[in-house]
Amino acid sequence: MYKDISLKPYNTFGIDAKADWLAEIDSEEQLLTIIDDMPDMPKLILGQGSNVLFLNDFKGIVLHNNILGKRIVDENEDSITVKVKGGESWHDFVLWAVDNNYGGIENLALIPGKVGTAPMQNIGAYGVEVKDVIESVHTLNMTTCQPKTFTNEECAFGYRDSIFKQPENKGQYFINEVTFKLYKRNYRLKTGYGAIQQVLKQKHIKHPGIKDVAQAVMEIRRSKLPDPKKIGNAGSFFKNPFVSQQQLKNLQQNYPQIPYYNTDKKDIYKIPAGWLIDQAGWKGKRFGAVGVHPNQALVLVNYGGATGQEVKDLANKIIDDIQHKYAITLTPEVNFI
Repeated sequence: MYKDISLKPYNTFGIDAKADWLAEIDSEEQLLTIIDDMPDMPKLILGQGSNVLFLNDFKGIVLHNNILGKRIVDENEDSITVKVKGGESWHDFVLWAVDNNYGGIENLALIPGKVGTAPMQNIGAYGVEVKDVIESVHTLNMTTCQPKTFTNEECAFGYRDSIFKQPENKGQYFINEVTFKLYKRNYRLKTGYGAIQQVLKQKHIKHPGIKDVAQAVMEIRRSKLPDPKKIGNAGSFFKNPFVSQQQLKNLQQNYPQIPYYNTDKKDIYKIPAGWLIDQAGWKGKRFGAVGVHPNQALVLVNYGGATGQEVKDLANKIIDDIQHKYAITLTPEVNFI
């Protein structure tokens, strides 16, 4: 247990907020003891801190999820079912699956964070969302101290959203384990989104496997996204917005080259937020200690010493400008604390 500790090493933005207390949680028993000993103290569950922006110091106790473990619980010729503890590194889990030729999460390589935060955010990239491979999420209720398992359907997954992000549930459930179903055969790779096809073509790979796709995704991400260890950031700061067919037609009149993607909803299309921000002239702009990354307009960065409020102020300026130029409202993907 640490008292009056800086959270700078615990968030990828590198914001120097402080917490009254921080506990490294290595077991469910340890978590239950802390809840019992500090029932009235505000609590914040933190994984790798890769999708948060601290606007203030945290007046309470931060619970840093370090519960580790992974085990296969079912396997047949077509698939495996594996339970993974919430404190495991997400990327390490992806690499384990890729090394064993288990399909389903190769497009999600190099996404920072831990397994426990993956379902909360319903992380996604290059045409894949983690909800596609989650069977269930195993939690501990922070108020009642009772275990609760959520089925995939009960998780109410949406675009970068889940039941765990809803206001009434935020911080209510500690995710200690997630059950995934991955595929060994009869699995169709998803290579049609983003630059994956382009990278595979450059490498002269006509019949890619799971490892090929994962390596292509990692190459793309490394070329566009800054390493949080070198420059503070939380990856994609904004969600990609959705527009109606009529809105898209209106945009195409002024911006005929605007990219868009079909969705599973009729007459609803997804527009890349990074393209909007880039076209509006924000890419590479710097304002003191904060700025928009020069290689990826979707990423806001802390060049060193920035406050969370300075990052938020920049985000708000971008939101206002995109609303004015395109009549589209951008929504932050990052959680403000």
